[in-house]
Amino acid sequence: MDKIGVIGIIITDRQVVPEVQALLSDFSEIILGRMGIPDRDHGIQAISIVVEGPNEKISALSGKLGRLNNVVVKSAVTNIEIK
Repeated sequence: MDKIGVIGIIITDRQVVPEVQALLSDFSEIILGRMGIPDRDHGIQAISIVVEGPNEKISALSGKLGRLNNVVVKSAVTNIEIK
């Protein structure tokens, strides 16, 4: 069953942005929407992503993002199942 979740991403070094973009493209089939906010005063970028898919894919995306240097990730997956 597919689930609905949210992934929050904080990027502390712009050098890693192409890697983040590549991963988001690789998992585009589970991404329903995204919003990015650059915080130029503090030199960080915040991205929130709403996802729908199998828990394994959501976890895989979160895990791959979290293994990148200068990227902090938090995810929350609901218990709502989508048929």
